[in-house]
Amino acid sequence: LKEVWQAEYERWQQRDLSARRYVYVWADGIYLQARMEPTAECMLVVIGATPEGRKELVGFQVGVRESAQSWRELLVDLKARGLAVAPELAVGDGALGFWKALDEVFPSTRHQRCWQHKILNVLNKVPKSVQPSMKADLREIWQAPDRARAEAALDTFVEKYAPKYQRAVECLVKDRTALLCFFDFPAEHWDHLRTANPIESVFATVRHRTVRTKGALSHKTAKLMVFTLIMAAAKSWRRLKGENQLPKVIIGVRFRDGVEVTETPHQRAA
Repeated sequence: LKEVWQAEYERWQQRDLSARRYVYVWADGIYLQARMEPTAECMLVVIGATPEGRKELVGFQVGVRESAQSWRELLVDLKARGLAVAPELAVGDGALGFWKALDEVFPSTRHQRCWQHKILNVLNKVPKSVQPSMKADLREIWQAPDRARAEAALDTFVEKYAPKYQRAVECLVKDRTALLCFFDFPAEHWDHLRTANPIESVFATVRHRTVRTKGALSHKTAKLMVFTLIMAAAKSWRRLKGENQLPKVIIGVRFRDGVEVTETPHQRAA
């Protein structure tokens, strides 16, 4: 099996990407409960959304999660194999070296921080007794129907919690722009863009399998097994909602609060 997995992995890593285009990408570094090397290595994963709304595994390799260099190597490899057009938006955790690498390799790609990760990071900075009410207030921000109400809810959050929980407020405010970027994209896509769930949901299945082989997998075998599990799971991945909006995003149609901005002939001429 290992020989078959290795051959499939090498073939996939060398595939030509010159005909591929990804409108959105999700990136994350995933640690698994399989026996790995003693160094802080993890699986670096990039999943992309095609113009047809399908999700595909784009990049996969073992690296150091916090390392911009590891992410740079992965992104440069994708570009070298033909992925010339930058994604419109990337979604990921704020702690990744991914963002620094992305700005170097695909500088035009916009940033959207994952709300799921951000909420956990903010709540970890306050006592458990405060967490339920704070979580509800955070929900008012990321589930707001438009940017203005999200901004207002965020300002209210700052005013309410800054006096006693400054660290939690700073954790939220420092990524303010990247947390609200999804408002500039079609509303049908918001559920997909607000979190890195496309990766997290895939790895829920992978963890379920690898935890049962804990202590039995070498570094190399773990990588090949995880790759094989992801490729098997990819066959049942659901399409993006609102796939008819993706061509508009590609050609540069502007969206405000999730709705297409219609311009007058005079505005277009200007």
